[in-house]
Amino acid sequence: MYTYTSRIRYSELDQSGRLSLFSLINYFQDCSTFHSEDIGLGIQYLIDQGLVWVMSAWQIVVERFPVLGEDVVIGTSPYGFGSVLGYRNFLLTTAAGEQLACANSIYTLLDLAKGRPTRPTPEMHSGYVLSEKLPMDYADRKISVPAGGLLLAPIEVKPFHLDTNMHVNNGQYINIAVSLLAEQQADDKKSMGNIRQMRAEYKKAAVLGDIMHPSLIMTDNAEIISLCDAAGAPYCIVEIKRRLSDA
Repeated sequence: MYTYTSRIRYSELDQSGRLSLFSLINYFQDCSTFHSEDIGLGIQYLIDQGLVWVMSAWQIVVERFPVLGEDVVIGTSPYGFGSVLGYRNFLLTTAAGEQLACANSIYTLLDLAKGRPTRPTPEMHSGYVLSEKLPMDYADRKISVPAGGLLLAPIEVKPFHLDTNMHVNNGQYINIAVSLLAEQQADDKKSMGNIRQMRAEYKKAAVLGDIMHPSLIMTDNAEIISLCDAAGAPYCIVEIKRRLSDA
């Protein structure tokens, strides 16, 4: 497993005083980026090949969100390729080895010139040394969305939402969804710290100036935020499940 170390910063906390889900996702994204860069398959390689990896699905399971000043280890390991897909696990632990969070992620490789998925290159197959899948309860990549829901205020895509691909960064969709939940639960500062699992399914990329129309659906065991275009087609669906207690 490829790893790097860090220390939890104040700028990475949410209103609960613990590492935010958005910051956790940034740690994981940075880890996979560092890994790819270090083996020569990073951003410049993809540019030269006319390719881009786009996120198709996230599943993050949280045991505990670390607090200010904790030393942490962030790790990632690819564990498989499909015809046009790549599969990665992630792990966050304390310096002493306590597991804080683990994740599964699925990426699609796109040929930018053709505008469609393509097979991983021989360099990718040889460069990404595959590992065994992490032990976790793997959820389906598809998120079932019940009918109805509470319509929330539209959100315009701004420059700070974008990454180097000029699309909304996959973590920003989740940050938007969690922020909308926080607005609905503004009287409960601990509500963001008791997230047990997050799943995200990415349908299509939003770009600068697009208007996302969020809807919130509450089920018996989950909160689902759909971020859709004006016609109701989703850009991204985010599902949040919480632990029963905030211990």
